[in-house]
Amino acid sequence: MEAAISMALLTVLGLTLLKLSLNVTSPRQWTLQQSITDAYLTYEKSAAQRLPFADLTGAQSLWPAQPSVATTVVELGRLPGDTPIMGTVTRTRYADTNNLGSGGDATTNPSGMEVWRFQSVIRYDLGGRTYLKSRTVVRSQ
Repeated sequence: MEAAISMALLTVLGLTLLKLSLNVTSPRQWTLQQSITDAYLTYEKSAAQRLPFADLTGAQSLWPAQPSVATTVVELGRLPGDTPIMGTVTRTRYADTNNLGSGGDATTNPSGMEVWRFQSVIRYDLGGRTYLKSRTVVRSQ
């Protein structure tokens, strides 16, 4: 009888300690996923900064001209245990209102500069909630 009570007490203690250890790792997993999504957006930002301007504004651009958008499902990274973190990246580009042909003229834009905003928005789910993050790069030529 005493052995059964001791085993039951040890089982309850073990389950309590297991629950406490899981409570400690949950916030770490959230932080890890935030870091992974930030890293992916850094990749998006660097792509918009380094690609030649002609490629960014061309017909085959990853960032189509607004109102069009390009949506891609991507694997952002993997959690411990090889669990993938999936997200949706939406890309678009906006012309500056002072660009020639977009409302600007030789008086307001005498140098004929083109200015574009390239925006990447990532959507992902975590813990039953949906999160959005975005990065915008301004390029001119």
